[in-house]
This record gives sequence, structure tokens and C-alpha cells, in this order.
Amino acid sequence: MSTQEKYLNPFTDFGFKKLFGSDVNKNLLISFLNEVLPKEVKIQTLTYLKTEHIGHSELDRKVIYDLYCENAEGEKFIVELQKARQKHFKERTIFYSTFPIQEQAKKGSDWEFNLKAVYTVSILNFLLDDNSLAAKNKKINEKSPIKTTAMLMDIDSKEIFYDKLMYVHIQIPLFDKEEHELETLEDKWFFVMRNLQSFKNRPAALQERIFDNLFKTAEIAKFNKKERRAYEDSLKYYRDLHNSLLFSREEGREEGREEGEKRKAVEITKNLLSMGLPFDSISEATKLSLKKIKEIADSLEN
Repeated sequence: MSTQEKYLNPFTDFGFKKLFGSDVNKNLLISFLNEVLPKEVKIQTLTYLKTEHIGHSELDRKVIYDLYCENAEGEKFIVELQKARQKHFKERTIFYSTFPIQEQAKKGSDWEFNLKAVYTVSILNFLLDDNSLAAKNKKINEKSPIKTTAMLMDIDSKEIFYDKLMYVHIQIPLFDKEEHELETLEDKWFFVMRNLQSFKNRPAALQERIFDNLFKTAEIAKFNKKERRAYEDSLKYYRDLHNSLLFSREEGREEGREEGEKRKAVEITKNLLSMGLPFDSISEATKLSLKKIKEIADSLEN
């Protein structure tokens, strides 16, 4: 780990859970959600729920949220951190949101399907439509929104059809404001998510009381040995994933790659397999076929 890094990287699994995933720092999560969700959604209290969904099938049991919470009114909040692009990301998000809906079903004939709201907030370290045809056809001067909020809408009337299911996507790489340009608390939260690990000291613009706890929690020097080891492991995973994506973008698509590059792809695949990354995500990162990745996985077991 670089000795110049004073604060943790919030896009590591450890860093994200350290900041937002404990009762001690619950006020940080409440503040963040109150800024990114519509103003009519005001959260006073949150209770952390089990992040692993216990379903009836093997697929159900693979649904594990980064953070899963409930407010006093019984509304559910799924908060997901996405470090790298995944195939069918939007579909995956919608699929995940169905479980808090199904969990509300009550046995017997008295239940009248009066559902509580479900909010899914995805914090992305990539551009949602980076490779889409729509993105390529955008005008050069047209700037994509950092945050998008989606609900079920009537196509003809443009009115909200159902207001209890909401998807918020936050594309952190699109946030490019400098410190002197920060206007709202939402701006400041995005600024923190984008730049926290590069801060040498707490910026003058971030003097709200809510950030007192954040900077105290994020300071790496205050970690105990167990926390520091866990963070270093999480940071290594993040960097390996990041480097593999850079490799696939800069070198992996070139025709006639040299043998050394192929060996590098295999080594990266081995590292990602040891970290438990799914085959489809490894394929997306390295551009190796699922068959080749399975061969590498089998060779590691023998």
C-alpha cells in the first residue's frame, strides 16, 4: 500500500462496508441516501438486514447484496457498489429487487398485496452505457447525467405508473466538479466517493458535521492490525481487477497479440479465480472465452 494514501478507497469492499455498513456509521448511509433519493423520501432510521437472500433455489442463494436495509415504515433499501462493468447489469439490478418484493408476501387469504416501497441504489465506478449504441450516437457536447432515477411510467401520459419501485444509478466517473464548484451536499458526497483515497487532508469545503465521522473512519492510520490486513487484501483485489480491465481495453482487443500477452491474460485469470470472481465477469475483463476460463479453473484444482 502506498504510504501516501491517508484515507481508504471507498470502492474496495472493505472500504465501502467500513464507511456505510455498520451501526456505528449508520448516519453516513442515511445522509448519503437522503441526498441521492428524491426529496420526498426522507429516512430517519435504518435497520441493517441480512445481505444474503435465502431462497428456494441455488440461484436465489447467490443473490447477496452489499447493503440491505429497512426503515421504520418497512421500506427496503438495496445499496450496491459496482467496481467494474457486468454483463446485463440493468437486468441483474431488476432481478435483485424482486426478492424484497417477494419477501413481503404473507400466507393466507387475508393479504391484499399492499407492498412497501423498494429502492435500489447502485454506485458505479464505470459508465453505464459506455459501450451502447445510444452512447456512441450521443452528440459530442451532450453530457450524460451523473445520477439517473428510474421508475415504472405510463409511456403515453408520461405519468408514474407505480411509485414504490425505484432504481438509482450513480456514475461516479462522470462527476468532474472541483472543490470550489461544490454546491449541494449531494455534490459533496459524490466528490468524496470520487476522490477520498487521494485526499492528503480533509478539504475545506467538507466541513459539515456528517463528514467528521467519515474522515475519522476513513483514516487508514487508525485501523487496527486486523482491519489493516483486511483492507490491504481488499485493495489488492480492487487493483488486480482494475489492472485486468486496463489490460483488456488497451491490449486484449488487438489482433495478433504476442504470446507474452496471452500468458498475462492467463495469470490475471488465475488471480481473479482465486478471488472468487464469476466466470462471466472474468471473461468480460480478460476477453477469454468461458471455455478457456473453465480449463484454467480445472487446472488449478488438479
